[in-house]
Amino acid sequence: MTLDTVKHAEQTPDTPLPWAELGLKPDEYERIVEILGRRPTGAELAMYSVMWSEHCSYKSSKVHLRQFGEKAPQSDAMLVGIGENAGVVDVGQGYAVTFKVESHNHPSYVEPYQGAATGVGGIVRDILAMGARPVAVMDPLRFGAADHPDTKRVLPGVVAGIGGYGNCLGLPNIGGEVVFDSCYQGNPLVNALCVGVMKHEDIHLAKASGTGNKVILYGARTGGDGIGGVSVLASETFDDSKPTKRPAVQVGDPFQEKLLIECTLEIFREKLVVGIQDLGGAGLSCATSELASAGSGGMRVELDTVPLRDATLSPEEILMSESQERMCAVVEPQHVDRFMEICEKWDVIATVIGEVTDGNRLEIFWHGEQIVDVPPRTVAHEGPVYQRPYARPEWQDALQADDAAKLSRPASGDELRAAVLQLTGSPNQASKAWITDQYDRFVLGNTVLSQPEDAGLIRIDEESNLGVAVATDGNGRYAKLDPYTGAQLALAEAYRNVAATGARPLAVTDCLNFGSPEDPSAMWQFAEACRGLADGCLALGTPVTGGNVSFYNQTGDVAIHPTPVVGVLGVIDDVTRRTPIAFAEEGQLIYLLGETREELGGSAWSQVAHDHLGGLPPQVDLEREKLLAEILISGSRDGMIDAAHDLSDGGLVQALVESCLKGGKGARIVIPDGDDAFVTLFSESAGRAIVAVPRSEELRFTDMCGARGLPATRIGVIDGDALAVQGQFEIPLDELREVYEGALPSLLG
Repeated sequence: MTLDTVKHAEQTPDTPLPWAELGLKPDEYERIVEILGRRPTGAELAMYSVMWSEHCSYKSSKVHLRQFGEKAPQSDAMLVGIGENAGVVDVGQGYAVTFKVESHNHPSYVEPYQGAATGVGGIVRDILAMGARPVAVMDPLRFGAADHPDTKRVLPGVVAGIGGYGNCLGLPNIGGEVVFDSCYQGNPLVNALCVGVMKHEDIHLAKASGTGNKVILYGARTGGDGIGGVSVLASETFDDSKPTKRPAVQVGDPFQEKLLIECTLEIFREKLVVGIQDLGGAGLSCATSELASAGSGGMRVELDTVPLRDATLSPEEILMSESQERMCAVVEPQHVDRFMEICEKWDVIATVIGEVTDGNRLEIFWHGEQIVDVPPRTVAHEGPVYQRPYARPEWQDALQADDAAKLSRPASGDELRAAVLQLTGSPNQASKAWITDQYDRFVLGNTVLSQPEDAGLIRIDEESNLGVAVATDGNGRYAKLDPYTGAQLALAEAYRNVAATGARPLAVTDCLNFGSPEDPSAMWQFAEACRGLADGCLALGTPVTGGNVSFYNQTGDVAIHPTPVVGVLGVIDDVTRRTPIAFAEEGQLIYLLGETREELGGSAWSQVAHDHLGGLPPQVDLEREKLLAEILISGSRDGMIDAAHDLSDGGLVQALVESCLKGGKGARIVIPDGDDAFVTLFSESAGRAIVAVPRSEELRFTDMCGARGLPATRIGVIDGDALAVQGQFEIPLDELREVYEGALPSLLG
């Protein structure tokens, strides 16, 4: 094609451009013309198209995401909040921890291995760009029905991609989730979280300041893979009835990324950069415009100096390419030589591609001709903002009226026993070891807890044993029934999971996975989930530090369940005092903390036994969640509890099964007088946990619960080699283990 220079664009205002093919709406294209005072060049059009995509600009979600700032609780721990590559919190002793979760959903459906692998690579670079050493990853995953043929295509590739990339980087995978539901059949959710650690003084931000400072692109060469990549792919619905833009998925090289990490950390140690940005979604378009926009001046870039894997790439393709393992740094001239020496030491290609100017424009040149001349903020931070129409779906009332209480339920002991085995062997409740055993959970030697514990726990200081815990949770079934409550339940469960290990919850990251923002029903779900999460974070005192929105998760007009995934990070002063889920000591007493109500809407039992979704999700009491967390943390710190497990999907009986099997010890359980055995075992009331209390600590523990007003009911004892519910049933652990561990291998091969 003919190269469109800025001058030529001024002289040829009527030249047609493929703005619609690049995903821009008519009014968006007109706004670009208005901003520039002329038609854009081809390169400018490419930049605006990817940077104004839904994935990069948040144009449909911004108006709702503002609540996370407007309702943010006061937090002394917050060091860097929303707007940077990742949030940063103070965890004490001079340490700061950065963490963030993002999506790579559509690329992982198109090409499961590379989509998932590059999702891990991208989130790791976000953490690295903050100045931190990445120390762990997690992966919340959602797939279609476990027995569907396409799940057997997508899941093994996704798991292999996560394991292959993360294992090669030498990062432990310490947690996450795997959920199966037919609503994710055409749109699996592959969310990736990374945690990084640094000292306070090592925090870096994405900004280009200082006239004359050099802009250095370093890492892998730029190729044709991922042109438009996630920025376009994640901004459109899959629809079998019409052609769909499916750009090439990015191709990852974890060994190159490992070199890039070590190279970057050495550059940080020598304090050679004044600003840094990773190249992820939108590639160079994003890195150059965001650095310039957040800086104090402009930027000039010589695009033909960019190292290429494919010499035939056009400038537009170079700007849109989302090739992996690349970073962009702003370096003072006197430090350039040393910067290059370090890159050469690590066998990392580094090239000066431009410099910071004293103007206010981003100018890009190609073989001496100017092809881009734009105000960088209009590309990076001043894209369209939509007030999308939203409305409560017409079917919502009928869905909530379809109460699970009407479903036939087990009445006898034999029927309860059969229901427990059916639940334990269901894909969502069964062991995920077939998946998680493909991940290295203990590399680096600082993993304290990992799957299937309530939260992953990493030691970050070997002398003091300071550590951080992270948990991710999200129940799309709850959110479908009530997105406001569903989002709060996701937050409450992740908060509870962190507290169950003995860590104090500090901050939140989220990945909000929804259908098309152009569908008023999906937009209502999103608006309600944001409102619920913002209100919940304010009540719990855990600010949102950052995250991701993933829209267009639907095939045709069939959307996934609204799935807000919430990650909570907490701090523990001494990881040697952490609390695992395993029942390990016979004779210890089992206490149920919290209150159980008949709450079966959206429950695992209703799905497994009846394939039913209807009614209302469990109630949320955030003050009770805070109280429960305080008890769990104090009990762990003061040696009053030896095991703890939160109650969520599957209720009390699922938690008992998991704690018994993890520790290899049975339990004898007594249903309290007057309570319904089925409700006690299968209800999913929130704000609950089970704990194992040494007999010597029982009085101290119950006094603490009583003094603080938390219901604590002694329901049994750790004993024997079976899960026995008095007067109802008994199941040997060997039988439970066979069902629990055999389900996924038999389904997935």
